[in-house]
Amino acid sequence: MRPELIHDDMPDLAPEIYRQRLVVEGLCATEIDDVAIRDYLTRLSDVCGMRSLIEPVTHRSDAYGWAGWIHWETSGAHLYAWERPALFFSVDIYTCAPFATADVLEFTQAYFAATRIVAREF
Repeated sequence: MRPELIHDDMPDLAPEIYRQRLVVEGLCATEIDDVAIRDYLTRLSDVCGMRSLIEPVTHRSDAYGWAGWIHWETSGAHLYAWERPALFFSVDIYTCAPFATADVLEFTQAYFAATRIVAREF
């Protein structure tokens, strides 16, 4: 069987398993470093009501900037932060337990003092 690349609505192959996904992207006025990423992901765990299994992990690429990840009992979240060509961040949240999107957006905008923030649930 060949894999299917879906461009629109993807069929739910496991409706009995709850999944919630959120991508949040924003522009900010200051660079985001590993300390901020670790602190943000730790606090995001509380905002989402998730239990952390490990402390956040970060890594810096000279070509692309910072990245961080946290593992939750119910999945996890990634954060990517660019310094160039723009001060930009992208947060990917994937969980098997519900969380409040509005709370995540409010927290993220305030935490990074984002000058613009957009999000997409799927």
